[in-house]
Amino acid sequence: MELILIRHGLPVRSAETADPELSDIGHDQARRVARRLAGQGVDEVWASTMRRAIQTAEPFAQAAGLAVNTHEDIAEFDRGSGAYTPMEELKREDYAAWLAFAQGQHEVDIVGFQAAVVKALEGIVEANPGRRVAVFCHGGVINVWTAHVLGMAPRLFFEPVYTSVHRFMCARSGQKNLVSLNDAHHLAD
Repeated sequence: MELILIRHGLPVRSAETADPELSDIGHDQARRVARRLAGQGVDEVWASTMRRAIQTAEPFAQAAGLAVNTHEDIAEFDRGSGAYTPMEELKREDYAAWLAFAQGQHEVDIVGFQAAVVKALEGIVEANPGRRVAVFCHGGVINVWTAHVLGMAPRLFFEPVYTSVHRFMCARSGQKNLVSLNDAHHLAD
């Protein structure tokens, strides 16, 4: 089966919630990725339970005539925090804090986070033999799943672009192949 992971669009910055809505740019990105995925034979749509992932999934799901299923275990590792700052803003405003985070100096239980993500995505793989499934999720989710597929230690090792598309071929037997990472051609003008 083909598992397609899509990062959410750009959300608004929030000092009050870790679950903000998409910004105007994020909504535009969601429409663009919906057009990119159109006609690709997606059989099922999943999203994290976080607003930014659901809002990114909705334009595609609506155009494809599919429901958006949600799963708590593909929500981002920061879901329990009280605020959200897009990483590029953190990098611009407090480079030292961003660098520390990028180098793994954070309080995220990355091993536990990866275990939950892998279990959730393996369940989707198991339930969809021979199908194509789009999963709208988060940069951390994409990082730990990719590390799992590549046999790497769980870590946050690359920066998925907003609404980037990441493709994996997965068999219920456990075999997995990386097809592509960080495809964002739909964002080019």
